[in-house]
Amino acid sequence: MKLIYKYTLNQFLSTYLSLFLVLFLIVSMVFFIQLARITSSIEISFVDFLKLYSFTVPRILILTLPISFFISLSLTLYRLSRENESIVCFALGCSPKDVANFFIKISLFLSFVMLVISLVFIPLAFSLQNNFIDYKKTQVSLNLKTGEFGQKFLDWMIFIEKEDNSLYENIVMYHPDDKEQMILAKKGFIQRDKQSLSLKLLDGTVYNFQTDENLHIAQFEDMTINTLLQGFSSNQLNFYEYWQRMSVEDKRAKEFVIYVLISLFPVASTYFALSFGIVTYRYEKGAIYFGIFTVIALYFGLLSAFYKPPLLAVLVIFTLFFVASILYFKKNTLSRY
Repeated sequence: MKLIYKYTLNQFLSTYLSLFLVLFLIVSMVFFIQLARITSSIEISFVDFLKLYSFTVPRILILTLPISFFISLSLTLYRLSRENESIVCFALGCSPKDVANFFIKISLFLSFVMLVISLVFIPLAFSLQNNFIDYKKTQVSLNLKTGEFGQKFLDWMIFIEKEDNSLYENIVMYHPDDKEQMILAKKGFIQRDKQSLSLKLLDGTVYNFQTDENLHIAQFEDMTINTLLQGFSSNQLNFYEYWQRMSVEDKRAKEFVIYVLISLFPVASTYFALSFGIVTYRYEKGAIYFGIFTVIALYFGLLSAFYKPPLLAVLVIFTLFFVASILYFKKNTLSRY
């Protein structure tokens, strides 16, 4: 029996690792694109970019490990059924119930690890990432280039004709809003004040375009536009304080439901995977792919749609799928093998 478990586990791990690496790279590319947007307003080094990426690793693992487990288990057992190896295992005394008990233990361990990541490491990673970004914004110079259109400073579109030793010359700023504004300044520079950044303009004119078609013009000797950064704060919430806010914040409640239910997905889907994988290949070709897609679509559709109250939503959705998977396994597999 141990040899059968060992052989099945080796087959599963080879498929699992291959699929996990592919999904990990795909999801990583999505997060890379999101992180790249930060460089549109500040300059960060490649090492800093890797640090930011490291803060997203817990979320990447949550999005890839549970799904990889379900798909890999289904495909592994389906491949064994296609090659009649599952029939040999059953002939040697290993029943589908024994296989289910073996893999449900693995899924319980994986879900436990995922729960620790989702409830502990993800809040810490969010806090560290936000603090790191705020810190870099107060420490590095703004990435304003001369002679380029389409640049932004906060909500202002900005154009700079030339720069000489960090002193900008001939600056044009435009604020597209209900009350449009335009600023023309001969000179300007970036200054830091108590870990905050601001743009100081010298010798310029402000144009306010009113809705009543009136134009208000004001001249100034110097003007300071703050970045609204109040300095870097190293304070960070612990995971318990982070999740306490789900009672008053819908966003936090939705995060809790999504992360917890994804963490529990291996347990909720194990019996479905066994039902899809343990088949008579001659009569059930191709049904596995429809089954995999249906389970993933329904499960993730429900966790995305229902999140109030969060604890009840987690309990109901998980229980519903887990009980349904057991009933389906008994009807589709145990009744025939």
